[in-house]
Amino acid sequence: MVYTDSVDWSLLDFLVMGSLLLAVGWGINWSIERIQQTIFRRILQCLIIGSFLLIWIELAVGLF
Repeated sequence: MVYTDSVDWSLLDFLVMGSLLLAVGWGINWSIERIQQTIFRRILQCLIIGSFLLIWIELAVGLF
């Protein structure tokens, strides 16, 4: 939006993306602090990141 007008994000778009990134950061931080078993921690982190990517793709292009 600084370099081109072809991207038209509203304030709501920035708030949604910011809240998604905040939730992912908190989720990964929580898993690092609370889960002791490495395999369960990595599985949970993969699920958090995968969920984030699916939501991001859906909001960006409406794939599903």
